[in-house]
Amino acid sequence: MATVTELKAVLKDTLEKRGVLGHLKARIRAEVFNALDDDREPRPSLSHENLLINELIREYLEFNKYKYTASVLIAESGQPVVPLDRQFLIRELNAFEESKDNSIPLLYGILAHFLRGPPDGAQNVLLTESTLHPASKHVSWKPSRRPDE
Repeated sequence: MATVTELKAVLKDTLEKRGVLGHLKARIRAEVFNALDDDREPRPSLSHENLLINELIREYLEFNKYKYTASVLIAESGQPVVPLDRQFLIRELNAFEESKDNSIPLLYGILAHFLRGPPDGAQNVLLTESTLHPASKHVSWKPSRRPDE
């Protein structure tokens, strides 16, 4: 006769093989978070930068079918429930899409750009000071000029 420990092991193995164990754990975490979340406590306002970053992360999470993780991000961050328009994100990031395949998250394109390296030997410039300011201040970031300009 099988013991409880053996039954647990078989159940866990079966759920892992079916690919549902991770989903179940994520769903449980999301439900616990929702149960503990206090809707009466106001969320801090999102800075413009956090709004954009959260949206890039949401797009990535939804593409990879991390829907419960995405639901917790939206609930915890105060991100709008309706996703921001992709073209709006592209304009705000002062970016362009090399591919017409807009089913790939923008984060993949951003990563590919930096992995590929800058054109013509130019240096990638990273911001050295925080652009996180209160939501009332909108920070305009302008890319640095290339050395040959």
